[in-house]
Amino acid sequence: MEFLNQIITPGWNATLNGMAGILVLAGFFAIKSGKKVLHGRIMLTAVAVSAAFLASYLYYHFLIQRSVATSFASRNPTAPAGVKWAYYSILISHVILAILITPVVVFTAWQGWKGNLARHVKLARWTLPIWLYVSVTGVVVYWMLYRMYA
Repeated sequence: MEFLNQIITPGWNATLNGMAGILVLAGFFAIKSGKKVLHGRIMLTAVAVSAAFLASYLYYHFLIQRSVATSFASRNPTAPAGVKWAYYSILISHVILAILITPVVVFTAWQGWKGNLARHVKLARWTLPIWLYVSVTGVVVYWMLYRMYA
């Protein structure tokens, strides 16, 4: 079972990240179309999918991997140095922004839920693009680590 988790969980995590990104975009287009109720439902779904990702990610890294990082160099020994640098640049920006944006996403959603729309909109102008970047780069990191040279 542990072997299956090591194979399946990273792909599942990338899928959740991709789904969150699609939902964030759909929520953005819903609000731009004036569909406030639909926007709220989509964005709450995006928060739930992101929470499922975070739970799955922590499960994988602390219970399956036991906090041992997966090295790009060990998985992709033939990758050119430029690709390794690109991978680590994307990974570092992804991790830092993911850590920073998580509580901001929750707070932004809470402001919308409570009807504090002025504050919600002000926060969302920053939250949405960063959340989207984190979702997309999560998929890119997975692809570079597990699929690019597979």
